[in-house]
Amino acid sequence: MRLSRWAGACAALMLWPGLAAASEFNGAQLSPLWGAPFAGILLCIAVMPLLAPHFWHHHFGKVAAAWALAFLVPFALVFGPATAGGAFVHALLAEYIPFVILLTALFTVAGGIYIRGNLHGSPGLNTSILAIGAVLASFMGTTGASMLLIRPLIRANDNRQHTAHVVVFFIFIVSNAGGSLTPLGDPPLFLGFLKGVDFFWTVGHIFPETLFLVGTLLAIFYALDSWYYHRREELSAMDPTPDSRNIGFDGMVNFALLAVVVGLVLLSGFWKSAVVFDIFGTEVGLPGLVRDVGLILVTLVSLKVTPDKVHEDNQFSWGPMAEVAKLFAGIFLTIIPVIAMLKAGVDGPFGAIVSAVTRADGTPNPAMYFWATGALSSFLDNAPTYLVFFNTAGGDPKVLMTALAPTLAAVSAGAVFMGANTYIGNAPNLMVKAIAEDRGIKMPSFFGYMLWSCGILVPLFVFMTFIWFR
Repeated sequence: MRLSRWAGACAALMLWPGLAAASEFNGAQLSPLWGAPFAGILLCIAVMPLLAPHFWHHHFGKVAAAWALAFLVPFALVFGPATAGGAFVHALLAEYIPFVILLTALFTVAGGIYIRGNLHGSPGLNTSILAIGAVLASFMGTTGASMLLIRPLIRANDNRQHTAHVVVFFIFIVSNAGGSLTPLGDPPLFLGFLKGVDFFWTVGHIFPETLFLVGTLLAIFYALDSWYYHRREELSAMDPTPDSRNIGFDGMVNFALLAVVVGLVLLSGFWKSAVVFDIFGTEVGLPGLVRDVGLILVTLVSLKVTPDKVHEDNQFSWGPMAEVAKLFAGIFLTIIPVIAMLKAGVDGPFGAIVSAVTRADGTPNPAMYFWATGALSSFLDNAPTYLVFFNTAGGDPKVLMTALAPTLAAVSAGAVFMGANTYIGNAPNLMVKAIAEDRGIKMPSFFGYMLWSCGILVPLFVFMTFIWFR
């Protein structure tokens, strides 16, 4: 994947003298205007693909660069290059690089597996595929599971007239809710893992919520798909991809590589080492370094051993991954002052937000954290939204995993579950929509999709609030 040129310009800050001695800046002293670049880049991600799709497709990297520089350059001028450079290096080494490396590894490994053959798209089969995808999503990521299963699911149903609902529920379940149990599942949880949340913490604290949501959605889908199939369906006389019992996998070596990815992430979480490298004020531990180098090697091995035909059959390309890498580079930079201001608590510029999710006695309100995190995750990106409210709740993983466990559970569930509310809530949503439309499926519009999510998901979230997040 080619790195964008502007990243090199940002990296020039690392060459400023005194960078290693960069000091922390006080978020309470910042103006809310420092959050404008962060709001700007997220607004562009939400709106520009709808209003100016051609421009966005060709220039999203430049837009992300402009917003990043709109923060970084004034910040360096006001607080000095050492402080700005220190913040840049910390965001790069502690968060952005590990985040992109994991996504790239999962994207590559999933793209190297092709499911051969075709089964008949009955309600039972479709529900089974969605259930399998929900399980896989927590182990190979929502992006990996979505890219692995969406094409076989579309092939199985390509002789049916009504299939848009199948893709909509696929986005609900596989591209979002299914990835809620491990840091491998969804980017927000991996960011929490990088911040110090235990690998198995989420499965131990939001498993009932996940089981309820996924199970209920599968039941609703089966009933709806059965109604379409038995009462309204008109099957095509000629099936574009005839049913076949010869189901198999090409590129099976990537299953072994997927196990290596899981092992590397687990290793970095359980391995405690005193070896720490100080890079311009940012500490990089040996376990994390071994994990990232190992994931890079897995990516290269997958590209080397996967036959070209598998990539061709999967229509594999680096476009989606390049887009994620460029946009998140801008997001991880512009979020720096936002996190600092939130860490300042009620005395900071965003004191009103902190107060809104805090009870009168000063304790966090899990229900408000669930809905605040979820509402922003619906229209912005759920990974930075998770970071924002993770830090709003104090940002100390040890406290959040114990005394404030209900709050961390609410933030985790809100970020992952409610990313399904819109097409722009989670990266796989738009990728799945694009693949479905390319296969001739007439998908709901942006607001048409929201009718589905508001009618099905939101009532379930309200119910979950009274049961688990009071």
